Amino acid sequence: MQIIVRLDVMLAKRKMKSKDLAEAVGITVQNMSLLKSGKVKGVRFETLAKICEVLECQPGDLLEAAP
Repeated sequence: MQIIVRLDVMLAKRKMKSKDLAEAVGITVQNMSLLKSGKVKGVRFETLAKICEVLECQPGDLLEAAP
């Protein structure tokens, strides 16, 4: 099973740029890009919570488990 990151979909729905989200969350644009592309091995719950707060969504809106 793999985890698919749907951050790009939520950013499009909220009409927000990665750069703006990175600033609001307090992470670098490079780290946001890696997270958005799914090229990270993990994400801190604190960071995930901040992303969800800014985007007004749930973690399940950003992450999907696929076989």
